[in-house]
Amino acid sequence: MESEGMTSAKRVLMIAPTPYFSDRGCHVQIYEVARSQQLQGNHVAIVTYHLGNDPGHIPIYRIPQIPWYHKRSAGPSWHKLYLDLLLLGRTLQIARRYRPHLLHAHLHEGAAIALPVARLLNVPLVLDLQGSMAGEMVNHNFIREGARLYRLAELTERTIIRHVDAMLMWSYIRESLQRRFDFPPDRVFEVDYGVDLERFRPYAKEDLQDLYEELGLPRERQVVVYLGVLSAYQGIDLLLDVIPRILASCPDTHFLLMGYPDEEQYHAQAHALGIADHVTLPGRIAYQQAARYLALGDVAVSAKLTSMEGNGKLLNYMACGLPTVAFDLPGNVATLGEVGCYAPVGDGLALAERIVTLLRDPLERKRRGQELRRRCEDLYSWHAIGAQINAMYDTVLARRGIAISSPSAHSVARDSSSGGWN
Repeated sequence: MESEGMTSAKRVLMIAPTPYFSDRGCHVQIYEVARSQQLQGNHVAIVTYHLGNDPGHIPIYRIPQIPWYHKRSAGPSWHKLYLDLLLLGRTLQIARRYRPHLLHAHLHEGAAIALPVARLLNVPLVLDLQGSMAGEMVNHNFIREGARLYRLAELTERTIIRHVDAMLMWSYIRESLQRRFDFPPDRVFEVDYGVDLERFRPYAKEDLQDLYEELGLPRERQVVVYLGVLSAYQGIDLLLDVIPRILASCPDTHFLLMGYPDEEQYHAQAHALGIADHVTLPGRIAYQQAARYLALGDVAVSAKLTSMEGNGKLLNYMACGLPTVAFDLPGNVATLGEVGCYAPVGDGLALAERIVTLLRDPLERKRRGQELRRRCEDLYSWHAIGAQINAMYDTVLARRGIAISSPSAHSVARDSSSGGWN
């Protein structure tokens, strides 16, 4: 195959078995990967569920409306069995018009949906791994580890891995996944995760007066921020339990815990612990506004307890120049490097101590925040990572002997203008 054939724009069809876009980490990653490929000159479209917002820039094609299904939070659901059948049909419909050079499937589910389409069209299939499917089901208490359904989920994962042409494996989950699954080395392409350094940046607190008023945050308090899914496996229960200890040492501290879906449950838990006056749970925060909300913080925290999926929120914290406390999971350490503040996994008291140490030392907070921002600029720019993903596409296409003809996206553009955005 001629190497110069790879210089033409590629048509990439992404399959996202999720209510895209719903202002959470998985969806941010899908958006940023797609956007990075547009900036590489490729044509990208996304096929997804009927629910979700449109963050702009990328054509979205949805399954028919399902009036009784409204779940936009993370986690498995039995409803996905028929949603994914609908997504398979929609993917095939769009693929026949779009004529993609390759399919880019997000999550194992997406690869299972895309596999028959890829075989029918004779195009490569890339699996974008954001974690373990069986691990996610356990984290969300959908199945028990070791149970029959768990073994079936792991078997399904292994089967999917054997049948895709390539796997995009994010560095922060590589170690934990490779301990559990055998990946064909020639099909694994490891890249670092990225962050939008223009969107996520430090803000001066004097420019955030509207948010202080909106949230009712006391200006005299130092603020510990969290932004992500609110659930037990993210360590929110553990974090709330140690807040009284933090307040005993630093009484002028406030906790801004942003995200969904269980904000009401945690609000009640904060009341039960007697800390409600020091905790604000505003619920879902729009991705476009996330950096300004994070800028309210003096310290950022992630108490996530699992290494079986990514922790992209860390990069948002880093890009905003926030000193960050997290458990010493391999992915966290790889992302934050020596500048992160770590506690042993599951040790809530140690986590509280690390937060208190930063709250008491403004100079150390400033130093760590600045170094984390520089680390993002050096290592986690989407421009460089997008080029790596594009090079992976080139390699996968070359292995299949697929040449890229002159770029064209007219078919999908016509579909969009005639109701393809349903």
